[in-house]
Amino acid sequence: MHALSPPTANVSPTQNAILLVSWQDYPPISRVATPFLRLAGARIEPRNHSKHDTPGGYGIKPCVRGFELVRIADGARIPVSLPPGACPDSPVWSADGKRFAFANIASVSVQLWVGDASTGKVHHVPGVRLNPMFKGELQWMPDQKTLLVKLVPDHMRAPPPEPLVPSGPSIQESGSEKGQSSTYENRDTLNNKHDEDLFDYYAASQVAFVDAATSTITRVGKPGNYESVEPAPDGRHLLVTAIHKPYSYVTTYERFPQDIDVWDASNRAKIVAHRIAALPLADRVPIHGVPVGPRQFSWRATEPATLVWAEALDGGDWKVKVAARDKVLMLKAPFNSTAIEIARTEQRYQGIAWSEQRNIALMYEYDHNRHWMRTFIVNVDDQQQKPSLLWDRSTEEKYANPGGPVYRRLLNGYRVVRMDGDSIYLSGNGSSPDGDRPFLDRLDLKTQKSQRLFRSDKDAYEQFLSFNGADTRSFVTWRQTVIDPPNAFLRTLGGSLEAAEGEAAFASTRAAITHIPDPTPAVRAIKKRLVKYKRDDGLDLSFTLYTPPGYKEGTRVPTILYAYPLDYADASKAGQVVGSQATFTRLRQYRLLLLAGYAIIDNAAFPIVGDPKKAYDTYLEQLVADAKAAVDEAVRLGVADPKRIGVTGHSHGALMTANLLAHSDLFRAGVATSGSYNKTLTPFGFQNERRSVWEAADVYQKVSPFFFADKLKTPILIVHGADDANPCTTPLQASKLYEAIRGNGGTARLVMLPHEPHWYTAMESNEQLIYEMVRWFDKYVKDAPSAVKTGD
Repeated sequence: MHALSPPTANVSPTQNAILLVSWQDYPPISRVATPFLRLAGARIEPRNHSKHDTPGGYGIKPCVRGFELVRIADGARIPVSLPPGACPDSPVWSADGKRFAFANIASVSVQLWVGDASTGKVHHVPGVRLNPMFKGELQWMPDQKTLLVKLVPDHMRAPPPEPLVPSGPSIQESGSEKGQSSTYENRDTLNNKHDEDLFDYYAASQVAFVDAATSTITRVGKPGNYESVEPAPDGRHLLVTAIHKPYSYVTTYERFPQDIDVWDASNRAKIVAHRIAALPLADRVPIHGVPVGPRQFSWRATEPATLVWAEALDGGDWKVKVAARDKVLMLKAPFNSTAIEIARTEQRYQGIAWSEQRNIALMYEYDHNRHWMRTFIVNVDDQQQKPSLLWDRSTEEKYANPGGPVYRRLLNGYRVVRMDGDSIYLSGNGSSPDGDRPFLDRLDLKTQKSQRLFRSDKDAYEQFLSFNGADTRSFVTWRQTVIDPPNAFLRTLGGSLEAAEGEAAFASTRAAITHIPDPTPAVRAIKKRLVKYKRDDGLDLSFTLYTPPGYKEGTRVPTILYAYPLDYADASKAGQVVGSQATFTRLRQYRLLLLAGYAIIDNAAFPIVGDPKKAYDTYLEQLVADAKAAVDEAVRLGVADPKRIGVTGHSHGALMTANLLAHSDLFRAGVATSGSYNKTLTPFGFQNERRSVWEAADVYQKVSPFFFADKLKTPILIVHGADDANPCTTPLQASKLYEAIRGNGGTARLVMLPHEPHWYTAMESNEQLIYEMVRWFDKYVKDAPSAVKTGD
């Protein structure tokens, strides 16, 4: 746990250098415990105006612990020196590859730093206090010399003090209109007038330009609650989204009223604004639906200043039957004419990927009911040319997944699909019955025939990162094996091969660019293998079996099963193998149990198959069948001791854990972390369940172990983050399950980790988690009497 993780690779847009980014895995509890405010879904640290958590409140925002530049041509390393105690965020490359910028979380502000890619030298830009409450606090302008930033406004007074005496009650009122929404914990939504004042105080930002060379700051417009500011490719126009009152006390800031404007910043002393849309409060959006009115605004990458957006034709409700769910519109500068409709989508619009050829773009639509994605080749400038269907596939289909387009960054900073004549390039995971084998393909858009250029070897996991500049026969990969940590390599294609289906049609050579060492050599003694088997109904399943160091084949050892159930609309796709046995083995959280002598049934397939509108009608039956199949196979292999098997899972996997202990006798004990155990507390849906509790009360009760606490006699350790912001897994879920089990005479232990969100962040918290898991499983699984299992 204390060993450093290998860095991640961030290739420059010019594809001549790699920025290796080493992240801090586990900050100290003192960092996690930093006081913060809960403001309508944003968690803000008042001491420095920084963002406390990652998007969605799933974890504490980590710090980068180091950067290193590596030249692709010769592997030369250029060190990047950071100041002592620095807490940088992800670096952002300029499109010309000359600089990179990053935010640095300091004690009293969030700073802006700029680095030189040729020397590795970085410098602080004085006078800049970034406001990262929303997204996009720093980005490069199309000239690649200027940074567009959102600042904390100058001369701000102290934040509004909390009134000593409440001004009155907190009041909400509803009329006859339906108002479904996720059940957010009221600690994270606004609750009163003082919360509104705090939201306005910390949301306020000043738009500004920063000259990367001279550090000159030019403020633009007046301060406002700007959720996002996005420059057009021409560098003259800005798409500005501003949040305003009235606010809601039942939802988060993403649904607050918004004004969508385009600013003409050619005269930075006097901004001219064009109102594109005024969006009302959207606190009555159906679960899995979208707000009515314009949404998903974006700039067209290949034109100076052209906006594209979508509007729902079904009221934003997936239950409504219509010929087309969305229409897609386009509006060009100077934005004083009527937007033209460029397409209608049968299902929900997902976006457009522009290509290097202005008459070719890829448009995506998604059917939530069928888990189905369609991709079209479109020419938005020729309405007489009908869209051409490129892909029509289930998103559950992994083996035939064509991958995603390879992009190139234009000089204006925008990404476009890279083209070679009529062809595009695709890279993907390459899932197969033997595990993932990443690939690189070239696809001819006219013939829709593809050619495989590269496929990872079976004994490695090697992903395409980028081409080596303009040369498409040379590209950079990120390669790892079970015993080799991830490193960058330069692949060069050679002559053609007589290749079997799915294999590369060209030979290739490999040369190392980086030489990152193994941080934990002792872990290589742990072995893993892919295990495939069937459920009682014939459904194909798989898991990865880890055995502890020094394991002797044929010896039965205590075993822990870890899984996360997934919903499938198509049974034929549910059993497809995902993941790779060739990845570099790292020990985190429950996998550390291997060092305590346990085998681990890892990422066991737990499909819940059925019509998405009612899949959870048979959730429990399928859950037990999935578990029984995995346990039986591990026992058949001679690894698992059938009388010493435990189960663990996180979030939806914690619900699985509690239900398996309540409804089966397969396990001696369980550990459930950050779970949701009473689904009636999320009454408008959960996972892919679309019905409300009033439409399917029996289903909600049946899947909730809280209502079976009197039958839950197998020992269960319940762990939860005390500051979990996930709407479905509020801390109340854990405490109430514990109280129910305790009140009915069951064996349970509740551990509330202070200051932790949905994913546990602090080193001390993770050490506590492992201590608790080892202690619990040793007591009730490894060292338990082996004669009978609880419930026999």
